[in-house]
Amino acid sequence: MAFSESQLKKMLAKYKYRDLTVQETTSVITQYKDLKPVMDSYGNTYNIPICLWLLDTYPFNPPICFVKPTSSMTIKTGKHVDANGKIYLPYLHEWKYPQSDLLELIQVMIVVFGEEPPVFSRPTVSAGYPPYQATGPPTTSYVPGMPGGITPYPPGSTANPSYPNYPYPGGVPFPATTSVQYYPSQPPVTTVGPSRDGTISEDTIRASLISAVSDKLRWRMKEEMDRAQAELNALKRTEEDLKKGHQKLEEMVTRLDQEVAEVDKNIELLKKKDEELSSALEKMENQSENNDIDEVIIPTAPLYKQILNLYAEENAIEDTIFYLGEALRRGVIDLDVFLKHVRLLSRKQFQLRALMQKARKTAGLSDLY
Repeated sequence: MAFSESQLKKMLAKYKYRDLTVQETTSVITQYKDLKPVMDSYGNTYNIPICLWLLDTYPFNPPICFVKPTSSMTIKTGKHVDANGKIYLPYLHEWKYPQSDLLELIQVMIVVFGEEPPVFSRPTVSAGYPPYQATGPPTTSYVPGMPGGITPYPPGSTANPSYPNYPYPGGVPFPATTSVQYYPSQPPVTTVGPSRDGTISEDTIRASLISAVSDKLRWRMKEEMDRAQAELNALKRTEEDLKKGHQKLEEMVTRLDQEVAEVDKNIELLKKKDEELSSALEKMENQSENNDIDEVIIPTAPLYKQILNLYAEENAIEDTIFYLGEALRRGVIDLDVFLKHVRLLSRKQFQLRALMQKARKTAGLSDLY
């Protein structure tokens, strides 16, 4: 049925810019006949009932979360909620204390359920159903074979049905203005899950818990496999380093063996030289009694003998001047005697040095002074 401009104005009576909106809407529905304007609610905030099971190992293990629909709701299965109402989130799978907590978990649910609502309203029927009693899980819940000795949940602390108001206040890195938008009513879907009164049976909870334990075990097994693989890689790297070190040690041992052989060879040579020196010393000691000390050193030429004598006499004068100075310092001689002898000795020393310098030059030797 075609909408007149007056009908649109009546529908959009509360709009701030009603005339512009009516003008553009009329233009669109005139161009596209299949489009029909419909008034509906948008941006409403709804409460979604949830149940959080806190294990006795909390906060080191994540809570087990369920959507618990009321009598007027039906679970909408998806990638985050199964037919039993159990909630699956990456945040739960990657739960790690103390980085993870309940407040941030609820903020994640706000964001996820805002994009993909986990429930929708039931159609109105003549025969009403009894209202859902939000009293939490049964007190006789049984948890089979939980790892780490997990016992059945205490009724007073583990079953906490709550209704988080959307949007939740800010404080964690999720938008504080996220809300669950209104979706039109859908016909109920046929699933094996919660009964028509919205409650969850013990068998359903037990199956969900077994599934959660299986997921946890698979996650733990993958974690152990990754850890073992990392250790294996580290051991392989260590093995390679050890092989390289072994090769270097073998090279060092070979080099040391060569050096030891060279040292042994030098030791043998030194022993022979030591024996030769010992023999020569023994021979000289036997002949020392008949040797004149002045004849031990015999220069090869008369010029060299002259240089030797000049050098010896010059050093004797040097020593004499030194001891004269010591005698003056101790008061053995007076200053006049000291100066007289020093002048004579210095003059003679100068002549000896000049003569020795000339002789060395004649012999082709370097200058001594």
